[in-house]
Amino acid sequence: MLGVMAILDSVDLDGLAPQDVACPICGASVAQRFYGPCPECRTGLRDRLAGEARDVEQAEYVPKMNVTPNAVAVKDD
Repeated sequence: MLGVMAILDSVDLDGLAPQDVACPICGASVAQRFYGPCPECRTGLRDRLAGEARDVEQAEYVPKMNVTPNAVAVKDD
């Protein structure tokens, strides 16, 4: 995996010229640097699928009664 990251770090992504590609969602031809949804479809996806961040409270973990402590962990010296 390290070799792939070294290759990606050596590529100048800002120097890539836009190419005409077909949007995989609506099929429209758009000029963009990478293949993917057109800007209108990306906006629609964000509006439809985006959620709001919220804090979720988790119950404190309580081990089941049939779980016993490790004998080494509770050994008195």
